[in-house]
Amino acid sequence: MSESKKDLIQFFLQSGLVNRENAVLITDRFNEKKLHKNEFFLQEGKLPDEYLFLQKGFMRAYAVDPEGNEVTTAFYSANNVVFEVSSFFNRTKSKENIQALTDCEGWFISYEELNNLFHSLPAFRDFGRSILVKGFSSLKTRMLSLITETAEERYRHLMNAQPEIFQYAPLKHIASYLGITDTSLSRIRKELAVKE
Repeated sequence: MSESKKDLIQFFLQSGLVNRENAVLITDRFNEKKLHKNEFFLQEGKLPDEYLFLQKGFMRAYAVDPEGNEVTTAFYSANNVVFEVSSFFNRTKSKENIQALTDCEGWFISYEELNNLFHSLPAFRDFGRSILVKGFSSLKTRMLSLITETAEERYRHLMNAQPEIFQYAPLKHIASYLGITDTSLSRIRKELAVKE
């Protein structure tokens, strides 16, 4: 086992669903992936085939609206799984793009290999289910926040939950993720700076 896969093994172990023996078996099926800044992990119109554990770097997902504007749908930091869940599991072409905002390194497994593991290792199937549940819960929370919270409240929650976003993502991407304009985000940041 490669020393460099320690983070990946730890990721499986910390779930409490996979023991060390199985974690090593699983990581053996993952292959190294490197992306340069601005390189795409997934592009709209393509069938996704890779499930990525991001070890280093920062990425964002976005879709393009009918007017041609990029709308950020997610941010991914180190020690998280990166994939477009709907098209990956439904085997359909993606409507999203996933792009590296920094140089990135990680480990990927193909759709076919992932399914082989799901069928052969019940512990990995439980782990996969827990990732999907967390992802769905996060998506639902975000959707409700766009309805029930003010722009300032959404900004504060993002600052508290994922402060690294402000280190790596341009403000225009953060604004679109929050569902506000660049101008509104600048105003909120100025107002909060005065309050603090």
